[in-house]
Amino acid sequence: MRIVFMGTPRVAALSLERLLHSPHAVAGVVTQPDRPTGRGQKPAPSPVRTVAEKHGVAVLAPEKIRDPAFLAALTAWSPDVIAVVAYGRILPRQILELAPRGCLNVHYSLLPKYRGAAPVAWAVINGEEKSGVTTMHLVEKMDAGPILLQRGIALTADETTASLQEKLAPVGADLLLETLAGIAAGTVTPKTQDEAAATYAPMIKKEDGLIDWSLPAAAIERRVRGFTPWPTAYTHFDGALLKIHRARVVESEKAPPGEVVRADRSGLWVAAGAGALALEEVQLENRKRVGAAEFLNGSRIEKGARLGAG
Repeated sequence: MRIVFMGTPRVAALSLERLLHSPHAVAGVVTQPDRPTGRGQKPAPSPVRTVAEKHGVAVLAPEKIRDPAFLAALTAWSPDVIAVVAYGRILPRQILELAPRGCLNVHYSLLPKYRGAAPVAWAVINGEEKSGVTTMHLVEKMDAGPILLQRGIALTADETTASLQEKLAPVGADLLLETLAGIAAGTVTPKTQDEAAATYAPMIKKEDGLIDWSLPAAAIERRVRGFTPWPTAYTHFDGALLKIHRARVVESEKAPPGEVVRADRSGLWVAAGAGALALEEVQLENRKRVGAAEFLNGSRIEKGARLGAG
């Protein structure tokens, strides 16, 4: 089949790489425009553009998805299927209906659970034991199209958003090729989603990383993992921002949420709404990332101190 691929980040680049080594013909690639990145904020191509250009595949990177010149160029590619993997924009009906065999999407959850922009992070934050990948036909309602194929994987107790995405990326690439093969052979049967079972995974914002110490310690620990690598869970100490990179739940004496209940050789423990959190790896504003022992050696934090005041 003749495929147009739409995607942007590294997880999508892996799917494109696999697709380019498949029997399908990739007519062209659509990705986000080059964006400023790094300390110098110099414009850099998306991972998907880098892969496409390495293989000599034509690339379109429109600023506006409804731009007439872009839509004309996309139409000229005459795709049988449009494959979408983490492209990052809502597609209008004109694109959804362009290819005879439709727009196929790779979504990193077991739909209808976790529709939306951040399904991997919310699966970790909510303590799911299982996640996975779904391929589906795109419709105008977000992530509500008919399911084509699904594949699940188990989460580990120390799973982070970064580690889970790394596991799901090759699963998604394999499932995309399997779905395309099934579409070509006519062996894939679309299955309507159960709307009553739908849940949502909204986009993560930087302010989501701020720790609410009144939550149970187990919930905070999941947020530490769920906000890795971005935006990172954080609190405040002595007027400075303190990032929490790694933590574990511990049992401790009752204390007001956010109060340091231990700050010695045995660790740095902070009371939560239920239980306490042992902070194992932290990073004070404008400092390097360190273990709890090194942090305690270089800070003035003592038992009874309070975290959370900005």
